[in-house]
Amino acid sequence: MKKIKIVVMTLLLLIPNIVFAYSDKIIVGGDNIGINIQSDGILVVGFYKVNGRDIKSNPSIQVGDYIKKVKDTEVNTINELTNAIERNLENGEVTLTINREGKEMTSVLSLIEQDKVFKTGLFVKDSITGIGTLTYIDPETKIFGSLGHEIIEANANKRVEVKTGTIFNSTITGINKSSDGDPGEKKASFKTTDIYGTIRKNTQYGLFGDYTTNFPDNRVMEVANPKDIKAGKATILTVLDGKEVKEYEINITKINEYNKIKNLYFEITDQELLDKTGGIVQGMSGSPIIQNDKIIGAVTHVIVDNVKTGYGIFITTMLTEGEN
Repeated sequence: MKKIKIVVMTLLLLIPNIVFAYSDKIIVGGDNIGINIQSDGILVVGFYKVNGRDIKSNPSIQVGDYIKKVKDTEVNTINELTNAIERNLENGEVTLTINREGKEMTSVLSLIEQDKVFKTGLFVKDSITGIGTLTYIDPETKIFGSLGHEIIEANANKRVEVKTGTIFNSTITGINKSSDGDPGEKKASFKTTDIYGTIRKNTQYGLFGDYTTNFPDNRVMEVANPKDIKAGKATILTVLDGKEVKEYEINITKINEYNKIKNLYFEITDQELLDKTGGIVQGMSGSPIIQNDKIIGAVTHVIVDNVKTGYGIFITTMLTEGEN
């Protein structure tokens, strides 16, 4: 049997007067969570040269493609892909079914032999792991929402399509501080066996799924209608050390009800937060935004040129997406 070499890359970041399905009171998050997503297919994230040849010159396969099948065999892990190629390799070629921008097509991949090993010339991923912040849990449906934005695979610059996934226990162990032009990040340890919930979808409005463990019932808060949100003082809930959820002051400078995801423009005014983080850091996405004892939204983006400022999404947008 011919040996196949595959290189694996690893990661390591509404309208009033309508009756909604979600609850008008929800459990507010702020907790740090670990995230793991098994992608729906094998994602092509790059190419490497073999014997001076570069597979990217072949237009039949591109960065961002999802490999779904090798001949007639479905594949969802790197091992499955490797084994299926070994079984179906003929004359140095193998037939793949790929998904590109939502359309399935057939592609023939020519492998290159080097030192008696056939190599694909592909960098691929079958999963992605990181951290974020839990935004809410609906106590009636047990649906959770987090992040407030989609998870993108950085090399392919593509949204990660979810086959399965979990959120789990994570502890903040440190902070790499932000500075203008260079956003920092939370550092964390994981306990992947301590699962909080299962992930159903990864969309432009956040990461959503079913919360499967006990949740705190002392954090119930009313959901704000976007028309009641005002510029001015507000707070965010997030974790900067260990597992402690703390509240920090911000100032909402602008409200944009017409943008799909960048609804709230804000600046951090809390000196304790600024001293610890320098501004908004990666891993803070999903931190709930509170105003007048109501949850109004979630932190989604940092403005890179001024890391003390950022954007948030309306909580009603996340709740609606979570129920769909």
